[in-house]
Amino acid sequence: MLKSILASTRWNSISKASSVIAMEQQQQTITKQKLSGYDFFRSIGSPKHIVAPMVDQSEHAWRILSRRYNSHLCFTPMFHARLFSDPDNGHKYRKEQWSTDNEDRPLVVQFCANDPQILLRAAKLVENDCDAVDLNLGCPQHIARKGKYGSYLQDEWDLIKEMVSLLHRELTIPVTVKIRVFPTLERTLEYAKMIEAAGAQVLTVHGRLREQKGHNTGLADWDKIKAVKEALKIPVIANGNILYYEDVQRCLEHTGCDGVMSAEGNLYNPAIFTPRDMPPAVWEMAQEYLDICKTNPTRVSVMKAHLFKLLQPSLPVHTDLRTELAKAGSLDTLISIVDRLKERLQKDQEEIGEEELNGAPDENGIRKYGHWRCQPYFRPTLPADHGKAKGEQRKREQEEAVKAQPVTALAGENDHVDKKQRQNGEEAACC
Repeated sequence: MLKSILASTRWNSISKASSVIAMEQQQQTITKQKLSGYDFFRSIGSPKHIVAPMVDQSEHAWRILSRRYNSHLCFTPMFHARLFSDPDNGHKYRKEQWSTDNEDRPLVVQFCANDPQILLRAAKLVENDCDAVDLNLGCPQHIARKGKYGSYLQDEWDLIKEMVSLLHRELTIPVTVKIRVFPTLERTLEYAKMIEAAGAQVLTVHGRLREQKGHNTGLADWDKIKAVKEALKIPVIANGNILYYEDVQRCLEHTGCDGVMSAEGNLYNPAIFTPRDMPPAVWEMAQEYLDICKTNPTRVSVMKAHLFKLLQPSLPVHTDLRTELAKAGSLDTLISIVDRLKERLQKDQEEIGEEELNGAPDENGIRKYGHWRCQPYFRPTLPADHGKAKGEQRKREQEEAVKAQPVTALAGENDHVDKKQRQNGEEAACC
């Protein structure tokens, strides 16, 4: 009798323990369950202000600065999946390109790729350190065409399906995608629906064609973005035409999208998502960024590229400091340049004033600010001959100047500096 009671008691204890274990396992399964669509979007705060993936420009230090000024979600720079995950040298690439911390959230890591398994291999390396992995299908640069990735996969629908669906199945976090539009609305909608069906949980739509880049950037098509938003069930983020804070709300109202992504607008004014009477002074943003870099090591080339954009309005006025910036090779030198520029710009501001440079828009909607304030950059329109005549004239002038100089001055430093300035100051970074 006693043995029977003890056996029964023991069985009940085992049953209860098993039930508890089963419940805990079920809870863990629920906790680890991958969120999708709007459930995922809400879990990261339903972000409306989003910093775009920008090659060598949306690095950790820049993301820290952007989050201080009302950016709700940040993307990393576009990483090359093969280089990132290379078994032999990938660790070097990752050490140079990839860093984050616990405060750097929510965060989406973006890759370019054209091989599903290599893409998955790279994504697996970051899935525990970010909220989602994004596939770049929007990069329009020549290097993307050469490497067959970005927007140059637009017509490889089977490959795109395979890459997106593989990440959707194998990752513990959602996969998102960034695209450009096609010339026709019908093709654009078919493309977006295909990507959604493959498993993408958020879609970012850059409202420009693959051919719209550099001097031919033109305007993004908000109507096409709106049509995509209305056709899909997943969250859609709009990208394009964000020059000022006011454009963010206009874009949200026009497209009905869930969020707005900024690339160049953010680079020229990292406070673009913050409502202000006037944009910040260029030296304020530059000094704050460099202060962040003191504790978040950043390559000098990356810091210089940021400064060329932040300081873009003022460098044509203080050209000697532009030359120094092009030559700078250390963080300390960059800090010194910005400090000296600040003194000059404060004097300019005091002497010129802002009565007429108060941000009132002109007939084209472009706001006029003093050269000491952050503001968007507008690429000059190329002449009908695409600048060939001017280039040939410059070449003749350079040849004549060389003939007139002593032999020892043929390879002057300033020629190299000017070339570097153009590269750093005008190169588009968004993908």
